[in-house]
Amino acid sequence: MAPLDFNGLPEFIGIYMNIRSLNQHSFTSIASAASGSNRQFNLLSFIALCLVLLLSLLNQPAYALSTDWLVNPQQPEARVRLHFSGEANPDTHELSAALEVELSGEWKTYWRSPGEAGIPPEVNWRLDEQSGSSNIKNVEWLWPIPDRIEMLGLHTFGYKNGTVFPLMIKVENLDDPVSINAKLQLSSCTTICVLTDYNIQLDFTPSELQTDPEASFLIDRALSQVPTYMPDTGLSTESVLWDKANNKVVVMASSETGWEKDADIILDGQEDITFSVPEITVEGNQLQAVMEASSWLGEYNLSGESVTVTLLNGDSAQEKSLPVEMGSAKALGGSQSSASLIVLLGLALLGGLILNLMPCVLPVLGMKLSSVLHASGQKATLTRKQFLSSAAGIVFSFWLLAAFLWVLKLTGSSIGWGIQFQNPWFIGFMVVVTALFAANLMDLFEIRLPSFMSTKLATAGDNSTAGHFVQGMFATLLATPCSAPFLGTAVAFALSTNSFNLFAIFTALGIGLALPYLLIAARPSLLKWMPKPGQWMINLRRILALMLLATTLWLISLLQAFLPVYLLLVIALIPTLLILHRLLISLMPQSGKGLLLLPALFLSLAIVLFGAWSAGMFTPAQKTSDNLSWQPLNEGEIASLVAEGKTVFVDVTADWCITCKANKIRVIDRDPTNSKLQEDHIVLMKGDWTRPSEAINAYLQKNGRFGVPFNIVYGPGAPQGLPLPVILDHETVTAAIQQASSKP
Repeated sequence: MAPLDFNGLPEFIGIYMNIRSLNQHSFTSIASAASGSNRQFNLLSFIALCLVLLLSLLNQPAYALSTDWLVNPQQPEARVRLHFSGEANPDTHELSAALEVELSGEWKTYWRSPGEAGIPPEVNWRLDEQSGSSNIKNVEWLWPIPDRIEMLGLHTFGYKNGTVFPLMIKVENLDDPVSINAKLQLSSCTTICVLTDYNIQLDFTPSELQTDPEASFLIDRALSQVPTYMPDTGLSTESVLWDKANNKVVVMASSETGWEKDADIILDGQEDITFSVPEITVEGNQLQAVMEASSWLGEYNLSGESVTVTLLNGDSAQEKSLPVEMGSAKALGGSQSSASLIVLLGLALLGGLILNLMPCVLPVLGMKLSSVLHASGQKATLTRKQFLSSAAGIVFSFWLLAAFLWVLKLTGSSIGWGIQFQNPWFIGFMVVVTALFAANLMDLFEIRLPSFMSTKLATAGDNSTAGHFVQGMFATLLATPCSAPFLGTAVAFALSTNSFNLFAIFTALGIGLALPYLLIAARPSLLKWMPKPGQWMINLRRILALMLLATTLWLISLLQAFLPVYLLLVIALIPTLLILHRLLISLMPQSGKGLLLLPALFLSLAIVLFGAWSAGMFTPAQKTSDNLSWQPLNEGEIASLVAEGKTVFVDVTADWCITCKANKIRVIDRDPTNSKLQEDHIVLMKGDWTRPSEAINAYLQKNGRFGVPFNIVYGPGAPQGLPLPVILDHETVTAAIQQASSKP
């Protein structure tokens, strides 16, 4: 017997590792690998090969994770195959997959909007056919960044030599078998075009699939080229204007990191309308793209329609849907960015002013009104100083908010208007502050700063500036859960643009909120029109204290997502009992304090229990007063529902959003809107932003929003969605539903 020779062992170990990585190679390929090994093939090498074969068979997955390469004889230059990574999301029932397309030579295929020629690839999954695919609910097709291709004078968007299209396939049940029996229609072109069909068939059970590392890598690499799956790239589309007279479409965009030489913009989303190659002008971080629109149908109208803007900047990309506004291309020269900023500063100023009328800020304004009444007899210079201090506190707190959001933006964290109310510690701090202010108004005690500052905090007779400054900051803190008309537009621009514009917009918001204070500071003589002090002022302080107590109880109700109900009831009972007891003492001073404690306790219990019941704290899992059938927001399902002819009404809300509650009470829960939303073809989706949610945050930013409420309607007549204003009304909602429901 020949001696054992170990020279061939390292090479066979390499063969073994290669076969393990391939996992599904045939015995023929293994033997082929062995035949090219070291010539000293002996007994030890033969044993190693047998072990390789055995381990390879043991490592076979329960089902194949991909199809074979599919080739249509009519187009031998193209081949396709379907991959599954083997990964499944147990919460959403989504499977990660991809359709790989290989094209030889100069052949290419097309993007979702092919441009001036071409047909995009499309798969008919045959979900409604008896012999078609089964256990599949819907499929989301994702589109990597395309190339701009010019041939024979035609400008198109597509992929040379092929690409990989990621797919998110949602199944009904992960434990049931999935049968795929679909047909792919692929258009591939050079100087000629060939339209070919491919039958895709695959059977497997999702829960039994094993992870395929190669397929996972292929899919992840393709997803990294999909704009909506890219991380925050610092790119932002600011506006899309249509100059109808000159047939020009102008897109304004910005980049925090500057623009590359190959920066590009693609517009799509309007069927039968194409856009020319843009003329791009760059000034610093600002970019302007001017292009022409055309339609083979002849006349068209872009005003009020939505388009999808895809920004391309080197390896970065961003995609956003925006409404087209009317404008003049002649006015959009190099000063457009500054002109646009001026307009948005005006909107921010107006939005901040309107915040004074929102329920969040009314208790603080009431406190300020109380201080105004006490200031009616003092010197004009002192009044001016106090009100300027309050205004400074408001603006300063907006600067703090801007700095906070700027830091979050730099670190890649979620950003948005009011997101601090997603933090239980912040809500708890606000509970303490509002309760102390309410107690202070009832003269339970005076809140004082340290003695070295020698000043009282927010007391009626305060002649210093520190208390008024803090009052202004407090007004801003209570304003943040509220949205107002024009506020959303300004905040969305601020959070998506550069740092300078962010602080400029938030400064304008602060000045807008501070305008009533600045008005008194400019004209202290206006206080002469205020009535003289008297008993009514004491009654006003009582009313204001009750308003702040209501604010405190509302803030406590927001903690139900973080704390048990019984603990919240105890927390709510303490300030309620103290303030109501003091109120009864002030109303009936002849009665003893001890005698009034029992009725104050019963009254406090009644108020707290009624408030908890109204807030749904006893029935968190169901809202019996809501007769609408809401389902959680799932962006991936919207397109398939629209394709089925459904109309999707999306409501992104939060428990701490006062404007959201107002929209619900005034419009959504009342007819005619409520009856309209109950129609069979309407699907209702609700996104709850009460607690942090990356999915909802991404959905808001994709739609150019950074706060709630946000409502949008999708349908056959509006597949890209019709965004609704911040404050809803019956006419606007029903008109949007009717437009989205209409057939295109």
